[in-house]
Amino acid sequence: MPLRVRMAPSVPANLPDLVRSAFRRAVASRDVLFFPTHVTLIAVNSIPFQLRFSPSLANKPRAPLPAAPTTEPSAATGQPKKPAFDPFDNPAEAMLVASLGTSHNLILNKFAIVPEHFILATKAFEEQTDLLSRADLEAAYACIQAYHAYAEPGLDGPTHDDPSKSELYVFYNSGPASGSSQPHRHLQLLPVARMREGLNPDEAGAWDVLANRLLDPDVARRVPFQTFAERIGPGADLETVYLRLYQRACEAVLGSQEAAAAPASAAGEPRPAKIDYNLAMTRDVLVVAPRVAEGSAVTRAAEEAGETVRKTVGTLALNGTVLAGTALVKSEAEWDALRAEPEQLLELLGRVGVPNVYHRRPRRSSSMSSV
Repeated sequence: MPLRVRMAPSVPANLPDLVRSAFRRAVASRDVLFFPTHVTLIAVNSIPFQLRFSPSLANKPRAPLPAAPTTEPSAATGQPKKPAFDPFDNPAEAMLVASLGTSHNLILNKFAIVPEHFILATKAFEEQTDLLSRADLEAAYACIQAYHAYAEPGLDGPTHDDPSKSELYVFYNSGPASGSSQPHRHLQLLPVARMREGLNPDEAGAWDVLANRLLDPDVARRVPFQTFAERIGPGADLETVYLRLYQRACEAVLGSQEAAAAPASAAGEPRPAKIDYNLAMTRDVLVVAPRVAEGSAVTRAAEEAGETVRKTVGTLALNGTVLAGTALVKSEAEWDALRAEPEQLLELLGRVGVPNVYHRRPRRSSSMSSV
């Protein structure tokens, strides 16, 4: 198989402007469908989590189901076979934010819950379940740097005096239990200022991207699932940090002996991941969280024959935004059930990853606000 060593591409310095303009045009032309949400904060072991619900999300058009590519490469090319439907292959002009050299595209997310949600996808088909390359990580971090360096007009003036308004949150879903839905390799990017929309000033001040807080051992202990985090910054060896955290995540799921038994791959060859996991990246932190389930049932109390029973009203599915401290429900019944019994969110979070051995469960979580 030919080596596929790629250099990290350069990112336009005015990336925030490009994303904002492309998003506005695509929403106006209906190439992107934006779903406004209600939002509340729920305290999970005193950590503020956003819970969001979009009343119109139930009417979201159904995209063609992604067809998984074959695990065997094409005999003719030695490359992975593409799925029958691939939204990241040769994207339409209305969806393309920028082309990053020969390796990556920046593309708008077709169904946006957060405004200006965009995607970093490889141009050639590469597996979402393979480990990320150095070029993937460096391209994602270059986008973070572009946002950090650029003042965003229209958000209460220049942002250099308020770094939170120029932050970018990057996440990656690998494997079915992680919330992954497309087999073509892509990372997802969310402007943090847009993630705060809908929160009142007190709530916006209370909530912060969870990943940024996971270097604090006390915060990490209070998260119901295990996370592995290291500090990063400009010039960091992102691939080395990522592989070190990924190895720790493998050990948490598989045990040290099995995690260490992976066959070696030649430099530049794809390396299938051994576990499902989420990755989160900000300007200061890289986090990997192993996943064992995509979600769990949401229930409510109901009376039947004079007895109180639990009725399932839906399923809360979580992707890499969980490492930002956010969760999205897709029905009003789920929204009502979790606001009525916010301790359920704590329990659900404890089921999607490796249970945190330091996790200290309080007698009851509390709802911080409601919509």
